[in-house]
Amino acid sequence: MTEPMIVVDNLSKTFHAGRPKQTVTALDAVSLTVAPGSCLAVVGESGSGKTTLARIIVGLETADAGVVTVGGRVVAPRANRAELKRRARSIQMVFQDPQSSLNRRLPVRTAIDEVLQAHTRLGRRERDARCAELFETVGLLPQHRSALPSELSGGQRQRVAIARALAADPAVIVLDESVAALDVTVQAQILRLLDDLRETKGLTYLFITHDLSVVQMVADQVVVMRRGAIVERGPVEQVLGNPQHPYTRLLLECAPRPGWKPQRGVIRALREEIVS
Repeated sequence: MTEPMIVVDNLSKTFHAGRPKQTVTALDAVSLTVAPGSCLAVVGESGSGKTTLARIIVGLETADAGVVTVGGRVVAPRANRAELKRRARSIQMVFQDPQSSLNRRLPVRTAIDEVLQAHTRLGRRERDARCAELFETVGLLPQHRSALPSELSGGQRQRVAIARALAADPAVIVLDESVAALDVTVQAQILRLLDDLRETKGLTYLFITHDLSVVQMVADQVVVMRRGAIVERGPVEQVLGNPQHPYTRLLLECAPRPGWKPQRGVIRALREEIVS
């Protein structure tokens, strides 16, 4: 039996915010696994804990309790430099807004080159060749390499972000609302690219999203989160085709679709069922 690529065991996280300070539970005893080469989607409304979960898995946040392993190695809260470098080679993250993570004063090829310098021993010419290869892989043209972020469209910038993630040659990519800011046509193009990359490179995805149509396009399994806890999980066809929890049914009822009109009575009844 194949070992999971990602294991999250009993993860908890709280934040203290507001005046006077209040304790907010971001994650409440969350456990999940992701098989190698698969895509697990994590869905839920804003504030459900999706992004906190993603950030802990890649090591950008520290959990209050619980353990995360990626590729059989524990994501330690206080890792030395060598461990941080090894982790970056095994797992990368693509954020919702690539503009904020690209240096607006430098050509986008430098974002790729910096990763190659950090994680490979390639010389300058070899890095240039690898950069060209990565840009081609994600569907960008040679002239895009010398462009500034502001000279590219949103979809092109997201392709640069994906190329940068691939530059470290990771086994796992965490995608945090990575197509949410794109229009529908570009969104579909990026999702097809991600699906192709998963198939050709054997990548494992953790896909954070609130969009159930995206889940149906890219994911094998889905986890539904509400207020920091998992309320439903399973194969996409099962969870979205025959949801058991009223919160999942509420998300589906509120998802826009052709000919959709909000059924206020149904929505009100589901909300009452969730609270009760």
